[in-house]
Amino acid sequence: MKTVRDNLLNNENSKPVRISFEFFPPKTAAMEITLWRSIERLAPLQPSFVSVTYGAGGGTRERTHQTVARILNNTQLTPAAHLTCVGASREEINTIIARYKKIGVRHIVALRGDPPVRGHAYKPYPGGYAYAADLVAGIGKLGDFDITVAAYPEGHPESTSEQADLENLLRKIDAGANRAISQFFFDPDVFLRFRDRVRAAGITVPIIPGILPVTNFKRVHAFAKTSGASVPRWLAKKFEGLDEQPHIRQLVATSVVADQCRILQSEGVDEFHFYTLNRDELTRAICQILGVRPLGVTQQ
Repeated sequence: MKTVRDNLLNNENSKPVRISFEFFPPKTAAMEITLWRSIERLAPLQPSFVSVTYGAGGGTRERTHQTVARILNNTQLTPAAHLTCVGASREEINTIIARYKKIGVRHIVALRGDPPVRGHAYKPYPGGYAYAADLVAGIGKLGDFDITVAAYPEGHPESTSEQADLENLLRKIDAGANRAISQFFFDPDVFLRFRDRVRAAGITVPIIPGILPVTNFKRVHAFAKTSGASVPRWLAKKFEGLDEQPHIRQLVATSVVADQCRILQSEGVDEFHFYTLNRDELTRAICQILGVRPLGVTQQ
């Protein structure tokens, strides 16, 4: 008789998986080559959409727009443009939204955004959209956009309580958001408990787990510090002694993320958003393990 573990390992009794990817706009010519090589290699996996980030204080505004436009014009992918409340008036942000509408972009990831200066408290920009829920409502008034927002399984770093964080998510959904993508996490139970709280609160839109496949543990630790995500001790142990062994780190990372995704899959999760960091190798490997194949390739 097959066990639950056997079924999990063989991807049996699981729904087909949907995927999406996040990229960031490149700063240099070399980074641009890496980005577009990754997009080219990931595109055959037919993601639901691919999002492009927007730097703190709007620092990548034009590069974000250029990257989104190039994806729209030069690929078959559906781009989603990140947009934040930081560093711009409502008029300026509305102009950005209108530019996206004009070129045919219909998916926006609406975020409050981080303070322009790290370590400083967030303050709404004078005359701007104060918070993500306000931005969602504003986008909805300007066109028929597909709107995604952020969710925080371990709570936003600035949130006063778990309940306050949940209420903020509800405000964003009530304002018109169609789905939420979670901040990255490492323990599947963290996301599953969060999903239960969200559903108990009456939120029914898709809550997509954000998956961070990174081989560099020091980088992971730095990301976690700024985002409020916890780093389990077992994860640190898996990468002990591998600082100078990048190939082994990559194998370990693939195993860690594959287990994370397949546990979630066994609990009914059938959609994943990958924070690619503009690299394709790990994400392609995880998708292969999850049964996601390029167009024209069938799973035996």
